[in-house]
Amino acid sequence: MRESATTDSRTGAARVALWLVAAVLAIRQTAVVLRQPPGERLIDLETWIGENGVLRAGGSLYDTDRFTGTPFAGLVLRPLTHAAEQALGIAWTLGTLLLVAGVALVVARALPAPVSRRSALLAAPVALSLLMISLPVRNSFHLGQTSVIPVLLVLLGCFAARGERRSGLLIGVAAALQPTVLLFAPLLWLTGRKKAAVTSAATFAACSALAWAAMPGDSLAYWVEHAAGAGLGGHPDGLANQSLHGALLRFGLEGPLEIALYLALAAAVAWLGLRRAVRYARDGQLLLAVAITGCVAVAVSPTTWQHQLLWVLLAVVGRVGKRRSDRMLWPVLTVLTLTLPSKMLLPNIMVLAPVRDNAVLIAALAAACAVPFLTRTSPYFRRPVPTEYVTPLPSRWSRVPLLPFWRRVISRPNLLLELIVIRVGYSIYSQIRLAATGSVEAAREHGRQIDSIERAIGIDIEHWVNHAVVGVEWLEGFFNFYYTSFHFPVPLAILAVLYIRRPSDYRWARSALAFATLLALVGFWLYPLAPPRLMPGMGFIDTVHRTKDLANPEFGPLTQLTNQYAAMPSLHFGWSLWCGVVVVLLAPKLWMKLLGLVHPLITMCVIVGTANHWILDALGGAVVVAAGFGLTYLLSGRREVRRADGADAPPTASGRTAERIPVPVPPPAAEPVSASAQIAVPAAREPSGDGAARRTADAGAGAARKSAGSGASESAARDAEDPGDPQEPRAAVPAGPQ
Repeated sequence: MRESATTDSRTGAARVALWLVAAVLAIRQTAVVLRQPPGERLIDLETWIGENGVLRAGGSLYDTDRFTGTPFAGLVLRPLTHAAEQALGIAWTLGTLLLVAGVALVVARALPAPVSRRSALLAAPVALSLLMISLPVRNSFHLGQTSVIPVLLVLLGCFAARGERRSGLLIGVAAALQPTVLLFAPLLWLTGRKKAAVTSAATFAACSALAWAAMPGDSLAYWVEHAAGAGLGGHPDGLANQSLHGALLRFGLEGPLEIALYLALAAAVAWLGLRRAVRYARDGQLLLAVAITGCVAVAVSPTTWQHQLLWVLLAVVGRVGKRRSDRMLWPVLTVLTLTLPSKMLLPNIMVLAPVRDNAVLIAALAAACAVPFLTRTSPYFRRPVPTEYVTPLPSRWSRVPLLPFWRRVISRPNLLLELIVIRVGYSIYSQIRLAATGSVEAAREHGRQIDSIERAIGIDIEHWVNHAVVGVEWLEGFFNFYYTSFHFPVPLAILAVLYIRRPSDYRWARSALAFATLLALVGFWLYPLAPPRLMPGMGFIDTVHRTKDLANPEFGPLTQLTNQYAAMPSLHFGWSLWCGVVVVLLAPKLWMKLLGLVHPLITMCVIVGTANHWILDALGGAVVVAAGFGLTYLLSGRREVRRADGADAPPTASGRTAERIPVPVPPPAAEPVSASAQIAVPAAREPSGDGAARRTADAGAGAARKSAGSGASESAARDAEDPGDPQEPRAAVPAGPQ
């Protein structure tokens, strides 16, 4: 009971914290829009219903490309032209906020059942937070677009409307606002909701006919002349158009060949995507089916602008991967793709340009046609292969590790996920470093302070070393090459070797490097510092760039990409010192350890000889690296861990190698099925292998007891008999009430 109360209190605290985060994000997004001057906020809304908007003009809505909606959307929006501009802007922004909150609440209620109490409590604030930071929602706020409305109408029709006719009515209205939403009619038909499918198609036809009767010229222009809106808005080959049509145009195809290829690909995607959506709907994952159908609509639409991409974000509800450690790959990739600019996800390399330019389209196509989402009948749906944790050795202090839930993992992390996180982390680091510029005069004043401190303690050797290097041509060339070539490859090579050979040590080393880099950002922000080469009047020579005009230093492309006054601490030396420490601690042979020390020693000489850093900068780099290793130790404990096979494991106090404690797999809980489910869900089969898992757990417990009898601690046997942390259930999607 006490443990249950503790868990409930933690869940309650987490729920309050997440709702606060969601509220802050919502308030911030609303404030950003409302603080913009009238001409720079709600740009699309202004072009529709403003003083010179197309809805107030007497001509056709489509005389220009400023209005991209359907004639029915124009008919619905026209009464708003009589509203006061200022009041309408505030009401529109707050209304968009309410629509987004409605989407989050419906999604939270539509999670696959059974849903644990903790997931049910935390789902809504997490969903709202993800929606608020996503590019489609931010774009809708900024432009004043209506693209959130069709998404909410479809979700309400699938999960909240009572009766098939009401469901079809809502989806039909959504299709009248965004025609590709009509793809949900086949989904309804093929999943047994034929009345809803017919009603949605009839509602779409009725709304379109009403608009045709009220605005025949506009309807003719939209449906016939512009082929259901194709070509309206910006250039269809622009990066903002994340559809198959836009991608083919960006690849250089045009004319009849491009149209034929687009129609063939769109038909294939629609056929395959709808088949998959029907499969998951019948499996009880209706929310995933809705997301897949929305992704199909994103891909096959002639134009899919950024504010219309919200369907892709909903696909995070799908479960991918047999191993628990792989479960976060798909959600993280989807959230990052829908949240960050594509240039932060992939480096600016020519061969990656097609992927970077079509990142969201690729995510939509993957969700619709390729990603192997698990079905509820899979034995891995609720009970994936567990992550192998290891028991760390006792630390010197009783309160270490400070985060006992930060358990050490013996297996390798997912490589793709790791690469994406490293890339995004470095992109964020670069942006913060570039933003932490300060003033040039302050940086130079700090440079004079560093120089005076070094003179006072007698280590001001930078000027002498710099000129000595310049006097030896081959040495100057070597130093320049080393400075520009070894900063990134050496740490990445060490991480790669650790990832392959020592996965547990890889996580430890990677965490220490990340903490050191974060602490360095604090130094860049609080103490901008000019390096010696940018200090006028001191006689230093910039051997790498040969900068002469210090009033306006120019470093080619690096001028706009990096902060030249982020010298304290020196991460050039800090990262090289991290490399040396890792090699010395982990290399198996003495010559390898000695070789590991060479890199920081050469780097120290290079950064001083090229006039890129002061001696105290290197000391600052050493401090942040030491702090990185220290934080890793405080939070997660000692680097050494107990392994089952004894390989590379340190001996215990008794001289024997300690053992890893196996974590047995708990049996799955029963899966309740909602009586009001709109779609028949077949009962999920019990995952096979329960007897084998139980025998494995018993064998692990027996091995631990045997080890305890031979000198290991008795607690190992007791831990082996413990079933471990229960797997948190998520599961099938509840359909809306009839």
